[in-house]
Amino acid sequence: MLKIYNSIAREKQQFVPILPGKIKIYVCGMTVYDYCHLGHARVLVVFDMVVRWFRENGFEVVYVRNITDIDDKIINRAQQNNEPIGALTARFIQAMDEDAAALGVLPPSHEPRATNFVDHMINMIDALIKKNLAYQAGNGDVYYAVHNFPGYGKLSGKSLNDLRAGERVEIDSSKKDPLDFVLWKSAKAGEPFWESPWGNGRPGWHIECSAMSEQLLGIHFDIHGGGQDLQFPHHENEIAQSEGAHDHVFVNYWMHNGFVRVDNEKMSKSLGNFFTVREIIKLYQPEVVRFFILRAHYRSPLNYSDQHLKDTKLALDRLYIALKDAGSFDTPAIDWNNQHAQKFKAAMEDDFNTPDAIAVLFELANELNKTGAKDGAALLKALGGLLGLLQQNPVDYLQSTSAAVGAASLTHEQIESLIQQRIEARKAGRYAEADEIRKNLQQQGVILEDGPQGTTWRRV
Repeated sequence: MLKIYNSIAREKQQFVPILPGKIKIYVCGMTVYDYCHLGHARVLVVFDMVVRWFRENGFEVVYVRNITDIDDKIINRAQQNNEPIGALTARFIQAMDEDAAALGVLPPSHEPRATNFVDHMINMIDALIKKNLAYQAGNGDVYYAVHNFPGYGKLSGKSLNDLRAGERVEIDSSKKDPLDFVLWKSAKAGEPFWESPWGNGRPGWHIECSAMSEQLLGIHFDIHGGGQDLQFPHHENEIAQSEGAHDHVFVNYWMHNGFVRVDNEKMSKSLGNFFTVREIIKLYQPEVVRFFILRAHYRSPLNYSDQHLKDTKLALDRLYIALKDAGSFDTPAIDWNNQHAQKFKAAMEDDFNTPDAIAVLFELANELNKTGAKDGAALLKALGGLLGLLQQNPVDYLQSTSAAVGAASLTHEQIESLIQQRIEARKAGRYAEADEIRKNLQQQGVILEDGPQGTTWRRV
């Protein structure tokens, strides 16, 4: 049985869906004012992996991943660029979709945009005010009254006193408590606004997810996910809003993926170690990036470095070489009685332990290199497919320019021409010339492999 580490319980728990055979998942998506970075990529890939596994096991999954398309950062960036907010968000939504597709991320069931759900946010805020869980302050903003919600802090595991002592909360004289957070922001000159009972304004960030999840999944659903950085205060605030409004448990299982670090330092723009997905996939094929993310357990820190990406590429190459050497084969349904399939399943059922699942892929590849058994190749490809891996034609992958670190400069045509020159040199007995061509190709990141069927090549 599948066990999931539930952040709110702080332990692995057996997963039991609310409705047999059906799963509802909500994941906090992107705030679309810039290109996706590696941290965003991790969220996209991790929860794509989770949804794929549930569907493989016969569950009907409704997967919601929202888009925040109104926010302080969006407004500021649009003003800096002197462009309409709608144009800015449309541009980065398209870029996000392109990045997700490149990483092999399947589209969610629903991808709601916050601006389409403002009426629902207003209704929820109104309900909170009527329950004495929110108030309008003198500055016109509406705040959530944290001290009036008894369960506040249960996700972060801290008391209100601990949070007040440990968190840097901006002092706002309009608040009744430093931890109170904004639900509705009164309109400022030049900013977009909506009409509300509290005057013109726009929603705060936290209320967006509570309203969108309620509308698309109901007041109680199975799994809520996101990056570890969202656990507090965003997800803590979502619990306060949703459970406060409905007097009902909000979510059964909370899943949080770990932070991304760069050369063992936290990734941040201020440190200059901030990488977008677009920058990375110029140097490494997107599947290498996906493989890199999944080689680490989703709850562990992910440490990005050029060396780690190079190692990941070489590892993925090994799997594709094993498939290439196996030749053509059919890919039937997975036989879950197979010992390798059972080990793979056991790893995935243990809180989505993708490192152990990937270790099974290498066991299969090693056996395949020894035996060449077609059924082993079929199982390797099928199990890899459950992780969104190993679905390219092996030759195409191994010969792809983007699969080569630093993007090898030689074209396919140039490589094939040099191989033909080498063949002719060998036929004529000019072995030194043939060896020099091989050496020259290797120096440019191209490996030749001579076999019974002739000479093949791949990039490194």
